[in-house]
Amino acid sequence: MGCSGSPTADSAPVDGQTEPVTITVSAAASLQRSFDEIASAFETAHPEVDVAPIGYDGSSTLATQIIEGAPVDVFASADERNMQLVVDEGLAAGAEVFATNTLVIAVPAGNPAKVTGLADLASAVTVLCAPEVPCGAASAQLLANAGIAVTPASLEQNVTAVLQKVAAGEADAGLVYRTDVVGDDAVESITPEGADAVVNRYPIVALESTARTGPEQAAAAQAFVDFVLGAEGQAVLAAHGFGTTD
Repeated sequence: MGCSGSPTADSAPVDGQTEPVTITVSAAASLQRSFDEIASAFETAHPEVDVAPIGYDGSSTLATQIIEGAPVDVFASADERNMQLVVDEGLAAGAEVFATNTLVIAVPAGNPAKVTGLADLASAVTVLCAPEVPCGAASAQLLANAGIAVTPASLEQNVTAVLQKVAAGEADAGLVYRTDVVGDDAVESITPEGADAVVNRYPIVALESTARTGPEQAAAAQAFVDFVLGAEGQAVLAAHGFGTTD
């Protein structure tokens, strides 16, 4: 991000270094708007740390990249399953849940197909996330709970791609997170029955590989994690529609 600002009372330089430390963050696609804002606020509070442009994608894709050796300092997943894959490889420990999310039905503005609930998705042109992606796994669970079978027009690798197809009118509907539709005039949303029973929990962790690059890098990565978990990060997430971890 490369932003700078005056340090606050609780933003002492990490281990006293004078040159900024750059950290890399990989985060679920559904976090893009909130994490861009958080990264900017973090850099203002911690001028001794630069956050490189955050890599956003489906959590399964990011987990695979990390396991294959991508140089990442912080991983924020949209589900605990993909975080566990990274943990099982010995690449992370002590991940903490920082937010929750649930699904909504997204339709193009005006709802031309007149979708009213999950049952309509069986006959509408519906786009879903792929099953290995957190939003896809949640969508499958939501539909299974309702006893509804849907043959999707396409399966996307992240929730952003689903929303883009719906917004462009390429689909009648799609299942996305409630946070994805906040402030987007190109789409409308419907909260389906049973959505509150399928909750995605988002964990975050400073990866073990960061510690091996030196104490300054490790401290900077942990400072970012702490910021997300702290009052300011939580306020940003709440403003973007994420639920609390209580």
